[in-house]
Amino acid sequence: MLEIPMHAGDVPRQDTILLVVDMQRGFFDNSYSLGQVGMDVLPLRDAIPGTLRLVDLARQAGVPIVFTRYVYTRGMVDFALHRRARNQMRIDLNSLGEGSEEIELIPELDVRPQEIVIDKARASSFYGTRLQPVLTGMAIRNIVVCGVTTNICVETTVRDAGQRDYATYVVRDAVAETTPERNHYALFGMAWSFADIVTTDDIARSWAGQSGSAI
Repeated sequence: MLEIPMHAGDVPRQDTILLVVDMQRGFFDNSYSLGQVGMDVLPLRDAIPGTLRLVDLARQAGVPIVFTRYVYTRGMVDFALHRRARNQMRIDLNSLGEGSEEIELIPELDVRPQEIVIDKARASSFYGTRLQPVLTGMAIRNIVVCGVTTNICVETTVRDAGQRDYATYVVRDAVAETTPERNHYALFGMAWSFADIVTTDDIARSWAGQSGSAI
């Protein structure tokens, strides 16, 4: 496979948020609806350790965190119109539907009262959500992105961030896909134009140096 270009410089701490994409129960346990319709979500658990480290790093460095959740309105009325067989099964199961246990963020994240949680009904964290005014109000210009899945919600969010001229950093060891190939080529594609690819070690080094304290 083609080598993924890696960012060589620091990652800014000022005017930056950590965007944690869709780290929900339903994406990590096959007993929930996605597993029931035939998707093996267990490979997505690879994103958990890196994401937890990033959340800890952000809290120590004073970098705000925004979490997203993929959630459909009660009755699944905002589910996609295209009706493949698996999609109809998901509607019948209330998959990622409001009020279900599977939409909740994994407890390991220990979301704090002051941290922002934004719900969305499409892959992009920007589409039809309050993310843009939140970023504007906080004077954010840089976005560090982690979560799942690399090829769908992470990549779609990153492309939208790039179109809005945010400096965007995707953390390679804090994202995951259902197959290694999809993960690799999603990262490769984002690195070509829309984002810089970094690691959790890069974040730790950068933010420690800029904050003047050990992380």
